[in-house]
Amino acid sequence: MTNSTSKTPPDLPKVLFEAATAYRDTGSELPKASLLADALLEAEKAAKQQRLTYPFECLVGNWRLCFATGTRKAQKRMGLILGDGFYVPKFIAVHISFDTKGEIGNQVQLGSLLFKLTGPIKYLDKKNILAFDFTQALFSLFKLTIYNGRIGSAGSVQMDNFNDQPIAKLPFFAFFLVTKDYIAARGRGGGLAFWVREG
Repeated sequence: MTNSTSKTPPDLPKVLFEAATAYRDTGSELPKASLLADALLEAEKAAKQQRLTYPFECLVGNWRLCFATGTRKAQKRMGLILGDGFYVPKFIAVHISFDTKGEIGNQVQLGSLLFKLTGPIKYLDKKNILAFDFTQALFSLFKLTIYNGRIGSAGSVQMDNFNDQPIAKLPFFAFFLVTKDYIAARGRGGGLAFWVREG
């Protein structure tokens, strides 16, 4: 006799595809955040076991942030654990882009308000790690530029010194899933991000 409360485990690769498709299509229902977080963790585990590598060319393009998780310290054991994460509301357009000239762009657009950061990148293809630093900022409202220039912070390095900096001193993404339609990575802070291709 079968237990009526038992459930068939979800097809996790299918969950990733459904999340990407539903995020683009306003009429489709998104998978539960916890289910997508589980699918991303499984994809990350598989990439490590299979030692998957992705050429940088597969990342070139414009990607819209669909889903992200935060991190919190585990109270009873060392390391980081994930919250369920959240889907980025569709009325907020958060994009990341990589180009063949070796530059990252990260922008947030809310209506007529646009904030964009750009800077250099370096990619360690054997580890799928993309390190970056933001050195330029653009802020505009109703397409009127309010600020466009260099930025600096405690974590920002000079452009001339960027390539000499060790990865440990730079923000980075460790990509574990790269397809023509969506990509996923773990950030330096331990959170996961899932982007869908735009354009």
